[in-house]
Amino acid sequence: QVQLVESGGGLVQPGGSLRLSCAASESIFSINAMGWYRQAPGKQRELVATITSSGRTNYAASVKGRFTISRDNAKNTLYLQMNSLKPEDTAVYYCGAFEIGHAYWGQGTQVTVSS
Repeated sequence: QVQLVESGGGLVQPGGSLRLSCAASESIFSINAMGWYRQAPGKQRELVATITSSGRTNYAASVKGRFTISRDNAKNTLYLQMNSLKPEDTAVYYCGAFEIGHAYWGQGTQVTVSS
């Protein structure tokens, strides 16, 4: 099974940027879809963005126009570029890989947006 390791989280001021990375333990070329989800304290995990093996993307309304998801199949890595960050973006961000009947998750990386 594929193992996922997120990195790139941290503390950033409102309006700032961060880039999250998700390194996979094996080739992601044929993985049906990958995505980023987040979970804020006291809230359920929610979708941030997904990308299919063909490159089709989908974004939550709250991040559209500010976040960009991408994948580098040669490096087996998924990215999330986050710009114009807001305090409400504060959460633990999780990387996911989705195959038919299986979902794989990373351990999460904390993103805190605060002045």
